[in-house]
Amino acid sequence: MIKHFKYALLIASALVIGSSTQLSAEEASVDSIRVYVGTYTRGDSKGIYTFELDPKTGKTTEPELAAELVNPSFVAIAPSGKYLYAVNEVADFPNVKGKEAGGVTGFKLDAKSGKLTKINSQLSGGPGPCHLSVDHEGKCVVVANYGGGSVASLPIKANGELAEAASFIQHEGSSVNPRRQTGPHAHSANIDANNNYAVVADLGLDKLLVYKLNAEQGTLTPNDPPAVRTIEGGGPRHLSFHPNGKFAYANNEIKLSVTAYSYDAEKGVLTPLVTETTVPEGTPQDGNSTAETLVHPSGKFLYVSNRGPNSIAMFRIKKDGTLKSLGQESTQGEIPRGFGIDPTGNFLLAGNQNSGTVVVFKINQKNGKLTPTGTKLNIPSPVNVRMLPIK
Repeated sequence: MIKHFKYALLIASALVIGSSTQLSAEEASVDSIRVYVGTYTRGDSKGIYTFELDPKTGKTTEPELAAELVNPSFVAIAPSGKYLYAVNEVADFPNVKGKEAGGVTGFKLDAKSGKLTKINSQLSGGPGPCHLSVDHEGKCVVVANYGGGSVASLPIKANGELAEAASFIQHEGSSVNPRRQTGPHAHSANIDANNNYAVVADLGLDKLLVYKLNAEQGTLTPNDPPAVRTIEGGGPRHLSFHPNGKFAYANNEIKLSVTAYSYDAEKGVLTPLVTETTVPEGTPQDGNSTAETLVHPSGKFLYVSNRGPNSIAMFRIKKDGTLKSLGQESTQGEIPRGFGIDPTGNFLLAGNQNSGTVVVFKINQKNGKLTPTGTKLNIPSPVNVRMLPIK
């Protein structure tokens, strides 16, 4: 378990828990980083794409199709580095039960070649799955269904195969925004560092719902207290745990902001600390929104993407977990839905969904600022970027 937990932290940029720990000097000497990009296949995209990133120079190889799959908008890599899991963000994933639901598909992963070999698929429990996480022991997948407003957990067998959902929980309720919050919309499922709790951000309810996680059985049960309310009308989307386990950060999609929380890892309780804007003063909320949130592997910085303003908001994380704005950096494209930070902490890769590009930025280790490297890759409809070191 300790070995798996350590590896999970080292490649946290490749996972969807949204937090990470920087590699040691020895581990950071890896020759290359394997990158996977989840996409929407409504246009020219055919599925999941892959390429290599040089962790010292930021140079990349040319992208290649790693697996053909319908709407693999979000991917997560198992802590062993041997398997990758992707959502199928649809409402009509093929099934004999006739249930309105999306899917989750598992692959065997070859990091050196980038090849993904399909293992199997299962139903996600509800329509429109948009986010998933693998627990730190690689024993289950937790998936958030946006369209249906639900969360499900699927056990993982020893060979990487997905079992049918062991838990399915339907969210109930609404919030104040008449266009976006008339019902539940689970937008991310995030597992804490101790592997004890899963926090699900529900945009439609303005809540972060907390579930006790039994990784051995692959099950979820509501925590007590079951949730923390976020800012009214904010629409919580993605969450990233700090590597010290004491803080978490969730972006508010509708309100163009991010909220810092203290985290009681023993009880699974989140307490709001402060909310900061991710855009310059005067930026309209209509037509604009935040998307991804990630803590830097060092724990010193936080990054949030802005769609519409097309930028990455940069923050310094203070010792008390609160935030200091470092401004915004253009993503050099349109609608940066997702981004990833490589495990060494040297580079941030932003996926511009509408531009069909992935742009590489150098991260200043002292002040957290981003600088474009000049590397821009063409990948149709990129949504999610995840990585792991090649050893």
